[in-house]
Amino acid sequence: MNMQTNSGFTLIELVIAMLIISILASIAYPAYTEQVQKSRRADCAAELTLFANEMERFATSRGTYVGGGGDFINGTCPINGGTPVYDFSVVAANGSTFSIQAAPRGPQATDKCGILTLDNLGRKGMNGAAAGLNVQDCW
Repeated sequence: MNMQTNSGFTLIELVIAMLIISILASIAYPAYTEQVQKSRRADCAAELTLFANEMERFATSRGTYVGGGGDFINGTCPINGGTPVYDFSVVAANGSTFSIQAAPRGPQATDKCGILTLDNLGRKGMNGAAAGLNVQDCW
C-alpha cells in the first residue's frame, strides 16, 4: 500500500490563527494611533512655543503684539511641510497681550486634547479636551 501523508494546515487552524491576529490588531492599533497623535501634538506644541517667541520678538522691536507672528500667522503644523495636523492662529492680540492657538485638523482632528493655547504670560491651555485631562497631559 502506498499511503500519502498530508502536511499543512487545516481550515480550522487557519481560522483560529486569523482570529488571534485580529484580536491582537484590535488591541494594538488604537494604542499605536494614540502614540502617533501624542507625537504630533508634542511637535506642534513646540512649534506653538516658537510662534509665541516670534510674537515676543515682534513686540520687542515694534512695541505691540498687533501684526506679529511672521510666518506662523494662518500657518499649519508641521511648519516644514508634510500633512498638516494643526492650524495656527492668533486668537487675540493688542499692544500688551496676545493669545495664540493650534487647532487640530486632518488625522489629528480626533485628538483628545483639543485646541492647544498659549498666551503672552506663557500660560498653556487647551479647549475642547476630553474630561479628566489636565494641561500637563497635553503639553
